[in-house]
Amino acid sequence: MATIEYILQQASDILWGFPLIILLFGTHLFLTVRLKVPQRKLFTAIRLSVTRDKGSKGDVSQFGALATALAATIGTGNIIGVATAITLGGPGAVLWCWLMGVFGMATKYTEGLLAIKYRVRTASGRMLGGPMYALERGLNMKWLAVLFAIFTALAAFGIGNTVQSNAIATLVNEAYNVPTYIVGAIIAALTAAVILGGMKSIARVCGALVPFMALFYVLGCAYILVVNHAYLWEALKLICVSAFDPKAAGGGFVGTTLMMTMRMGMARGLFSNEAGLGSAPIVAAAAQTRNPVRQALVSSTGTFWDTVVVCAMTGLVIVSSVLAYPDIAFDNGTTLTHAAFEKIPIIGEPLLTFGLLTFAFSTILGWSYYGERTVEYLGGDRSVVAYRVIYIALVFVGAIVNLAAVWLFADCMNALMAIPNLIALLLLSGVAARETQHYLWDNNLDDDDTPTAQNNNEPN
Repeated sequence: MATIEYILQQASDILWGFPLIILLFGTHLFLTVRLKVPQRKLFTAIRLSVTRDKGSKGDVSQFGALATALAATIGTGNIIGVATAITLGGPGAVLWCWLMGVFGMATKYTEGLLAIKYRVRTASGRMLGGPMYALERGLNMKWLAVLFAIFTALAAFGIGNTVQSNAIATLVNEAYNVPTYIVGAIIAALTAAVILGGMKSIARVCGALVPFMALFYVLGCAYILVVNHAYLWEALKLICVSAFDPKAAGGGFVGTTLMMTMRMGMARGLFSNEAGLGSAPIVAAAAQTRNPVRQALVSSTGTFWDTVVVCAMTGLVIVSSVLAYPDIAFDNGTTLTHAAFEKIPIIGEPLLTFGLLTFAFSTILGWSYYGERTVEYLGGDRSVVAYRVIYIALVFVGAIVNLAAVWLFADCMNALMAIPNLIALLLLSGVAARETQHYLWDNNLDDDDTPTAQNNNEPN
């Protein structure tokens, strides 16, 4: 096992090295420029996300698709991941994480647009889409589409399933001394109750859970920042200055280099919002929408809420808490997170516990849909039932076993997902630019697109 973990660690370090991070960030910048900065339509996008396109083709509302995508992306990375970036890269990593979110909105926008543009309707009447369909129908790269689907299905077992149930079981066991196997059984039962109902069931639960958990967490963080208000301005200055001069951090923060600060901030931002990985467009393809650009705008808000808001607030909470309480331990991201939140009277520990529990469970639900759709692409509708059974079983297994190797394996699968997805985004950026010009910049946002594909041989 030690040998396997070593090999996976080396593979993860290579795959998630600077070449891929630069490629992802470069794609964010390229699409921002080529699409004429769609981020400036943020308020329009937020309005559309809560507006139902009545009579439009699709399986769930735009809000339902967004909530499911947010369920998968808002996870432990928004809390523990941000703290890990600060531990290894200093407070400046928070700014780089935030920038990945700002520019990543253009990538998430493009992913959503292509998901609608190339989605298909199956014989059973469901809408299916995502990078595998963009690769196959937009670029005639079936082999690359198959690879993306395989990587995504495997990644769902890791980052979307076992590691999340393990995080929940460990947290409950440490806080309340409940045996991990009991927690695992409860999580598996809850997961089964939701995902066996299909996409509409997942969207309905996520639509209720995600706004509540995110609002509760953001308000809790706001309260903490009020408590730490005397150190808030200093924390903001420290984050901005040390993003370009890590040595300026000083105090209780570890010494680091500019390259490490950038790498940790960018990597955590990518892990958090998944812009460029190709996961979110799989659920975006199910949305009821008049045209590709409307859903593209809605999809882009996912990155805004996930990174620009939630991750930024987490970073401010941790940095301001370190300044307010210099005795906080810096052993690792988990230790730092717990130490920072525990310093806040009354609300600190419950907020952290609730946030981790709900974020992790929602990730299990969101990634179950990603895995199902890629398995359906590979093996047809019949393969989904078997996949669901395995997925639910692994929720229980993840709660009771050591997952060091699984974490590393999932990291590798995530990186391998990103590569074919980025190829699709870059090669089809001309399509995205034309659609954006017509619907968004030429003020045709309320127009309907072409008739829906009636079977899986006709792109939409």
